[in-house]
Amino acid sequence: MPTPEAATVAAELRTAMGKLSRRVKSEDRIPVGQVAVLGVLDRDGAMTTSDLATDQRVRPQSMARAVGLLLEQGLVTRRAHPTDGRKTLLELSDSGRAALEAERGRRAGWLALAIEAELTDKERELLAQSAALMERLAARQGLFPHPA
Repeated sequence: MPTPEAATVAAELRTAMGKLSRRVKSEDRIPVGQVAVLGVLDRDGAMTTSDLATDQRVRPQSMARAVGLLLEQGLVTRRAHPTDGRKTLLELSDSGRAALEAERGRRAGWLALAIEAELTDKERELLAQSAALMERLAARQGLFPHPA
């Protein structure tokens, strides 16, 4: 059982991270769900629509609509699955990769400007140390078993 102090810090950190994440995402010009799909394809490579739906925890029909929009915009392309002729793989197009990089740049740019404008040198140093600590926490394997 965590101490009351750790529980308080955890709640405050979760709230602050949620607010910051939403604020940074507000810089996006592509809808969040579509950016998420582009990000998965960038990180993990070509996937089927079904695999994308599973990864994003959405219904296949919802993912098919998102993929359709990305195809219409030229942000993803289709190609034949190498081992299963019934399936197609989706992958980032050059335009999709450029759009994703632009989204990431806007997010990072906004955050960098906010850090410069809002934080003192000492606070920036503390934030840099905190980022490393958050990475460590994110890498932590589960402390509690997942319910069946």
